[in-house]
Amino acid sequence: MLRCFFLLAFLGAGLCMEAQPPSRLTTDLLEHTDRLFLDGYPTGIPPAETGTFVERYQLAEIRNPRPFLGWVVNSRQPNTVQTAYRIMLASSPEMLGSETPDMWDSGRTESDNSVAVPYTGKPLQPSAVYYWKVKTWDNHGVESAFSFIRSFATAARLDGATARYPLQVSDEHPVNIRSLGEGGSFADFGKDAFGRLKLTLSSTRETDTVTVHLGESIKEGRIDRTPGGTIRYAVYRLPLMAGTHTYTVKIRPDKRNTEAPAVLMPDYTGEVLPFRYCEIEHHHPALTPVDIVRQTVHYPFNETAALFHSSDSVLNRVWELCKYSVKATSFAGTYVDGDRERIPYEADALINQLCHYAVDREYAIARHSHEYLIHHPTWPTEWIMQSVLMGWADYLYTGNPASLQRFYEDLKAKTLSGLKESNGLISTRTGKQTPALLQAIHYKGKQLSDIVDWPQSGILGLEKSSPGEADGFVFTDYNTVVNAYHYEALRLVSLIAGVLGHTGDEVYYAGEAGRVKGQINRLLFDRKKGVYRDGLDTDHTSLHAGMFPVAFGIAPSGRVKQLCAFMRSRGLACSVYGSQFLLEAVYNAHDAAYGLALLSSTGERSWYNMLRAGSTISMEAWDNTYKPNQDWNHAWGSAPANIIPRKLMGIEPLEPGFRTIRIKPQPDTLSHATIKTPSIRGDIHVSFTQRHGDVFTLETDIPANSVAEVWLPRLSNRYRLTVDDIPLKGTVNGDFVVTETGSGKHRFVISRVQ
Repeated sequence: MLRCFFLLAFLGAGLCMEAQPPSRLTTDLLEHTDRLFLDGYPTGIPPAETGTFVERYQLAEIRNPRPFLGWVVNSRQPNTVQTAYRIMLASSPEMLGSETPDMWDSGRTESDNSVAVPYTGKPLQPSAVYYWKVKTWDNHGVESAFSFIRSFATAARLDGATARYPLQVSDEHPVNIRSLGEGGSFADFGKDAFGRLKLTLSSTRETDTVTVHLGESIKEGRIDRTPGGTIRYAVYRLPLMAGTHTYTVKIRPDKRNTEAPAVLMPDYTGEVLPFRYCEIEHHHPALTPVDIVRQTVHYPFNETAALFHSSDSVLNRVWELCKYSVKATSFAGTYVDGDRERIPYEADALINQLCHYAVDREYAIARHSHEYLIHHPTWPTEWIMQSVLMGWADYLYTGNPASLQRFYEDLKAKTLSGLKESNGLISTRTGKQTPALLQAIHYKGKQLSDIVDWPQSGILGLEKSSPGEADGFVFTDYNTVVNAYHYEALRLVSLIAGVLGHTGDEVYYAGEAGRVKGQINRLLFDRKKGVYRDGLDTDHTSLHAGMFPVAFGIAPSGRVKQLCAFMRSRGLACSVYGSQFLLEAVYNAHDAAYGLALLSSTGERSWYNMLRAGSTISMEAWDNTYKPNQDWNHAWGSAPANIIPRKLMGIEPLEPGFRTIRIKPQPDTLSHATIKTPSIRGDIHVSFTQRHGDVFTLETDIPANSVAEVWLPRLSNRYRLTVDDIPLKGTVNGDFVVTETGSGKHRFVISRVQ
């Protein structure tokens, strides 16, 4: 309805506006398909010239015989919606120049789709290079010029698998070097990263040997040689040749993370180690920053794609920590659980996925990781069902249904409906983990086990003398957290079925979700206390039993405030993984004050404590105290990277591919904040200022071909709202006033009326 309004309201307007061509063209979600790498370093060489190379090169190769194409619609006119497009695709750029494409000319096609247009031309051939361009028409009657030409290469095998970029290598120099005396130097790169080391050293004889120490933490001004847990430290001996030469320190493989089922590093990057600090001993000439190079390995990342700043300095530092964590932990090209194992786990991947969407316009590594886990699932019951959450998030943020279509039957199996008992709940303890069920979800282990949070108690969930991170959760045959996930998986599979046109499944899974929700509230909710029990046959109530029903919308609306009070009483009695869902619950319940308190806390269980401990990447646990074997490079600890944009600033897709955007800031006491966050349709800018209780001003810049639903705080029962200086009434929804707007820059001011 909203889109139709803007089509009618602005049809025919602005006929003389200057046309802007589409930009940021994507092929199967990849924007830089024409970017070529030599051993991880980007070059300016086009893919068509790879046949002339003697060097080892890498590029993203499209593996889909009928890829999906997308672009960003551009317009200086507010409230712009695409009404039609024309795509040309050819086997040479000259054909596009003369507008005689040999593969496909879509002609003018009436459609507002700009994010996932399926290629329907002649069959693409393997190991070939293709070129394409696009133009658009909009609701103002403006016909754009054609875009710049974008090329892409196809793989030798067109098997439909998700394409992704090669890993990138970046040379980084120390931000500080100091002398250690007696021929020693200490170098600090400023931030931890995965990489190798390259040194330029001098010697007057052939018998000199230098000692190189690499580490993630320091103690008394030197690299900590015994940091504990999985915090990394390594030492190398490097024999020198006479003269000045450049040496590469070969990183030794760690048996635990370089053998199956770990994700292995490619040969063009070699093995890597996470380190921030470097000490060189027994080298007497003074070293400068140009003599020491960390060859950092990461998935291609645009540091300027997302920006955030607020009136809270701690919150700003937490944002930067978590944003950088997404880049640093992408070193394997697949989302993994940190350096200890380098194994993909659904829980890590789900949080990593949401964070990556929020800090870069990048979707392929998330889809690849999700699809990898479809066939390589891990043992926790809840995490099996997280595959459904990842599949839906992929579609919601990209608008591209290809992955849902390809793995639809797998996603249905991962609802774990086969574990359902007569009471309507599922259980892993009642003998229903049959070989057929495990085979359907591709699990090759003996059985699934409920996890709730990790560690459940003590290190690795084994030493019961330590409390762990599950808030004393009591495991029973019917687990509240497991069944909350089951409800959410059923609900989302119903939506997925609707997207794919499976009407019968849509109705069936919606009905099943409703029944599970009803049974959770009937059997597991303690009405006298107003809280959820951990499960049947126990009266124990943990933070987790309360936060997951609120996060997933199971809790009755009349009970949410009471559940919020209970969650506050438990504090951060969950792991850094669990904090993702605690914050989802807190903000979904509109408890903005508690959300901000958690995000900006400086206590021991906080993101700020990770910085205070010395890490520059989010850690696996709040502190070594809570997980003595933890590592300092775990993306599942980076929840604020998605919670700040999605919940505090309130920017989320209401319709797939950001066709409709919801902007619902919950700032509490922040006096001002500004953010730029990417979307598949273009960058979204939101900023606010407030004079607490009196005036709240929100400014937005919405990409063309999108519309927005804007939620503003209702400062009192009597208020005045203006949008671009025009008085509007808006719609009251609880403590918010809701209005709608189109693309472009808009200013909303809501004030208290005395």
